[in-house]
Amino acid sequence: MASGDTQPTEPLPEGMTTGEPPVRRRRRFWPWIVSLAVVLVLAVAAAIAGEWIAREAVTRTVRAQVAEALDVPADQAIEVGVAGFVLPQLISGTLDELTISGDDLSLGPLSGDVVVVAEDVPVRGDDPAGAIDAELVLDGAQVAGLLSGLEGFPDAEVTLDEPNVRLDTVFDVFGLEIPVAVSLTPSAEEGAIVLAPAGIEVAGAELTADQVRNQFGLIASAVLQDWTICVAEYLPAGVALEEIAVVGDRIVADAAVDGAIISDASLQEPGTCS
Repeated sequence: MASGDTQPTEPLPEGMTTGEPPVRRRRRFWPWIVSLAVVLVLAVAAAIAGEWIAREAVTRTVRAQVAEALDVPADQAIEVGVAGFVLPQLISGTLDELTISGDDLSLGPLSGDVVVVAEDVPVRGDDPAGAIDAELVLDGAQVAGLLSGLEGFPDAEVTLDEPNVRLDTVFDVFGLEIPVAVSLTPSAEEGAIVLAPAGIEVAGAELTADQVRNQFGLIASAVLQDWTICVAEYLPAGVALEEIAVVGDRIVADAAVDGAIISDASLQEPGTCS
């Protein structure tokens, strides 16, 4: 090759190299992910705190109103539960389901376990609540205490034996004590628990009411009559007894509550037996 044909070597343009292609710089996304996660955690924490505050405010307010309406002792434990998330319900203006309960709740001489379940409870205004159901549960000692306060009630041992209330007493006949057991069936009548004789045993033998009257006369009247316990006078007027039954060793009374009781003061006053 002639010297005249020789071409000078040109350098490559700046930025161009031989060998492997250039490695692209990767953007670091993880700081953004971490920041987003922190924001989400803070938002959740704020929501939880707001929910807790709202739930506490609702339960505290309801507990105070119930205690005042029922005039129960200040140290009486009353549990209040709100189903679901409270904040959305407060915003909507209605609590979907509210549960109020108390064990050994004292209402004058009446004491027992009480559970109230209310649905569609407005948080503002005078609108009535939806369905409200109540349950009152009494044990044998509580029933015996109520019966002992009735005029003419005999000196008897009171036990609950499903489906009846049982009285064990004695007839004193010329100094001879004859054991008597009476089975009483409970029912709800116009705000009262009525216990009506369903069976009687004298000295272990089953007798009819007429047989007992014929044999023992006036001394049998105390065990052959109906016994009426007025419970309405210890409950708000807006509470109506519907069904009463002995379940196991407890008396269970179911009641319906007027939804207007949450705003109508007259329904919060003590009721009466007709």
